Amino acid sequence: MYFKGSRYEKVPVATLVDRTGRAIRFTTTRFIPETPTIAGHRVLALERLDHIAWQHFRDPERFWRICDANRALWPDDLLE
Repeated sequence: MYFKGSRYEKVPVATLVDRTGRAIRFTTTRFIPETPTIAGHRVLALERLDHIAWQHFRDPERFWRICDANRALWPDDLLE
Protein backbone atom coordinates (compact mmCIF):
# COMPACT_ATOMS: atom_id res chain seq x y z
CA MET A 1 0.00 0.00 0.00
CA TYR A 2 2.91 2.36 0.74
CA PHE A 3 6.05 2.75 -1.32
CA LYS A 4 9.25 0.98 -0.31
CA GLY A 5 11.14 3.13 2.18
CA SER A 6 8.02 4.87 3.48
CA ARG A 7 7.74 5.38 7.22
CA TYR A 8 4.45 3.43 7.00
CA GLU A 9 5.84 0.53 4.96
CA LYS A 10 5.86 -1.91 7.89
CA VAL A 11 2.81 -0.60 9.76
CA PRO A 12 -0.01 -3.15 9.75
CA VAL A 13 -3.19 -2.53 7.80
CA ALA A 14 -6.46 -3.43 9.56
CA THR A 15 -9.99 -3.87 8.27
CA LEU A 16 -13.19 -2.70 9.90
CA VAL A 17 -16.60 -3.83 8.66
CA ASP A 18 -19.39 -1.28 9.09
CA ARG A 19 -23.11 -1.96 9.63
CA THR A 20 -23.76 -2.28 5.90
CA GLY A 21 -21.07 -4.92 5.51
CA ARG A 22 -18.64 -2.60 3.75
CA ALA A 23 -15.00 -3.34 4.57
CA ILE A 24 -12.94 -0.27 5.43
CA ARG A 25 -9.16 -0.72 5.33
CA PHE A 26 -6.96 1.59 7.36
CA THR A 27 -3.40 1.85 8.56
CA THR A 28 -2.99 1.29 12.27
CA THR A 29 -1.14 3.75 14.49
CA ARG A 30 2.56 4.09 13.81
CA PHE A 31 4.47 4.57 17.03
CA ILE A 32 7.86 6.25 16.78
CA PRO A 33 10.48 3.66 17.70
CA GLU A 34 13.47 4.35 19.93
CA THR A 35 16.10 5.63 17.52
CA PRO A 36 19.73 5.55 18.60
CA THR A 37 21.94 8.49 17.70
CA ILE A 38 24.34 7.58 14.91
CA ALA A 39 25.69 10.98 13.91
CA GLY A 40 25.17 14.63 14.63
CA HIS A 41 24.60 17.40 12.13
CA ARG A 42 24.98 21.13 12.50
CA VAL A 43 22.26 22.81 10.47
CA LEU A 44 23.43 25.72 8.35
CA ALA A 45 21.33 28.71 7.33
CA LEU A 46 18.85 27.85 4.54
CA GLU A 47 19.70 24.14 4.71
CA ARG A 48 16.70 21.93 3.99
CA LEU A 49 15.77 18.65 5.63
CA ASP A 50 15.69 16.76 2.33
CA HIS A 51 19.28 17.88 1.64
CA ILE A 52 20.39 16.65 5.04
CA ALA A 53 18.64 13.33 4.41
CA TRP A 54 20.49 13.03 1.09
CA GLN A 55 23.83 13.66 2.82
CA HIS A 56 23.24 10.97 5.45
CA PHE A 57 21.02 8.41 3.72
CA ARG A 58 21.50 9.13 0.00
CA ASP A 59 17.72 9.42 -0.24
CA PRO A 60 15.95 12.76 0.27
CA GLU A 61 12.64 11.02 1.01
CA ARG A 62 14.09 9.48 4.15
CA PHE A 63 13.82 12.82 5.97
CA TRP A 64 11.34 11.11 8.27
CA ARG A 65 14.21 9.16 9.87
CA ILE A 66 15.64 12.47 11.07
CA CYS A 67 12.20 13.42 12.41
CA ASP A 68 11.94 10.10 14.26
CA ALA A 69 15.40 10.47 15.80
CA ASN A 70 14.39 13.90 17.10
CA ARG A 71 10.90 12.84 18.22
CA ALA A 72 9.31 15.25 15.74
CA LEU A 73 5.97 14.32 14.21
CA TRP A 74 6.27 16.94 11.47
CA PRO A 75 9.41 18.35 9.82
CA ASP A 76 8.45 21.88 10.89
CA ASP A 77 8.65 20.73 14.51
CA LEU A 78 12.44 20.61 14.09
CA LEU A 79 12.53 24.38 13.65
CA GLU A 80 11.45 25.06 17.20
